Amino acid sequence: MRTTDFSKVPPVGQATAMFVGATRYRGPHSIFILTFTWFKMVRQMKRLPGYCWHTVYWQWPFTLGTIAFFRDRDALLQFARTKHHRDLMCWITDNGTRNATGGYIRLYNAEESGYTNGVWRAEGNTMAHIETYTPLSRETDGPAVHRPAS
Repeated sequence: MRTTDFSKVPPVGQATAMFVGATRYRGPHSIFILTFTWFKMVRQMKRLPGYCWHTVYWQWPFTLGTIAFFRDRDALLQFARTKHHRDLMCWITDNGTRNATGGYIRLYNAEESGYTNGVWRAEGNTMAHIETYTPLSRETDGPAVHRPAS
């Protein structure tokens, strides 16, 4: 079901702002030193109003990344201003490539409408799908969702 009411979904589904970022650290020593500030930063982030959920990912050999969801863009940007986040970013970027050799950050906003089904539907508890796919940018209407033959 297409909807703008996400009141029944878990907190991460109510988020409207997403952070995706990664840093390629210099090596194992940098990752070890990172942990001293990182755990404090995560603890602080989880206590902020607007925090919904996050996860961390790893890419060989020394890249650590984060995907984090916040209630809205302001909550995400408030987190970026916190002491432990600022300290971590200064440690990563100061002194050239001593601690890290690269990184990126992307911020995403959720569309006003989306999809729900089953227990997360605001108007009922029935599993159901949408009748048509969301149109692509070059389409006015999306094609019908295929239903398997009964």
